[in-house]
Amino acid sequence: SKGDPGFVIRRSGAHVGYRSVDLNGVGSIAVGALTRFYTWSHFKGATVEVRLDSVNGVLAGAPVKVIPPAARADPVVLGDNLEKPVTVKLDGASGTHDVFFVFTNADARPDDDLLLITGFEFVKAVPSASLRTATLPDGFTPLFNGRDLAGWHVSRTTHQGTTPDIRVEDGAIVLRQHPYGQGGLLMTDRKYKNFELYLEAKPDSNTNGGIFFRSTEAGSAYQVELEGGGAGGTGSLFGEMLRVSTPVQAKGVQSVWRANDWNAMRIRVEGDVPKVTLWINGTEIYSARLGRNDLIGGRTDGMIALQSHWSATTAPVAGSFDMSGSWTPGAAHRFRNIGIKELPQ
Repeated sequence: SKGDPGFVIRRSGAHVGYRSVDLNGVGSIAVGALTRFYTWSHFKGATVEVRLDSVNGVLAGAPVKVIPPAARADPVVLGDNLEKPVTVKLDGASGTHDVFFVFTNADARPDDDLLLITGFEFVKAVPSASLRTATLPDGFTPLFNGRDLAGWHVSRTTHQGTTPDIRVEDGAIVLRQHPYGQGGLLMTDRKYKNFELYLEAKPDSNTNGGIFFRSTEAGSAYQVELEGGGAGGTGSLFGEMLRVSTPVQAKGVQSVWRANDWNAMRIRVEGDVPKVTLWINGTEIYSARLGRNDLIGGRTDGMIALQSHWSATTAPVAGSFDMSGSWTPGAAHRFRNIGIKELPQ
């Protein structure tokens, strides 16, 4: 079930059920559950149970809680509806079952609304042999713990979009558009100036995004482009909401890029007027000193960000910048093994 805004759970003990679901190969279920939506912020939250074959059947996994965030003094506005799906990990369930989602809150009054449900996603399990233990080059500090988005946040001001679907799946950060046509930025909480960034990227075909550095909250930044299949301008350096005096074109990327696989990218940035070096899968693509510091106001630091590009339209619009073919519906950019080594200032 997918929808926006979805449907309301209005009492403790309410449930949603699906008949004859094949759970073979399913490792978890992501439950999209909001406690606020624009001006709706009255929901009390609930515990989510996944039970098999009846509302009182065996638990398929440990229950999870959806807890409303702390109250805000200012009104809820567009971009504040960023509660992430909660995940119920299945304890080895297999075969075909009726699946029931049961919502409980013992403290709720009879007239209290509990949750706004936006969807249920049955997520395929990845065999343990295919999971890779995070390994970073010597001297690098992890920026991503492989479990959640601690240390990162979604930009609520970028023109890319403020409601992207960003989650952790199988030890990787996964970016998707949401709703289709609207992208977004996942940004580090900290700012960085001189550093080496290491990450492994796996962008689906027919997608467009980038790796931003020295970025503002709104996404004015230097950008290393990232396209599905390593196509087009992958690796090229230019600006986002920023006019770069000396953009850099990446050459030879296709000769080292691994299609439909993970690719190691290493970006070194140093100097007020930045010198940028890019390696892909261990091969140096370029090392370029820019002509000037292009950042607004002369600043020399900023956040690192991962971009899911907007597409907005499904066909070109006359007289406008055309990104209509930049993101296939349901496609994703995946990142893992993300680490940083700060350099002398």
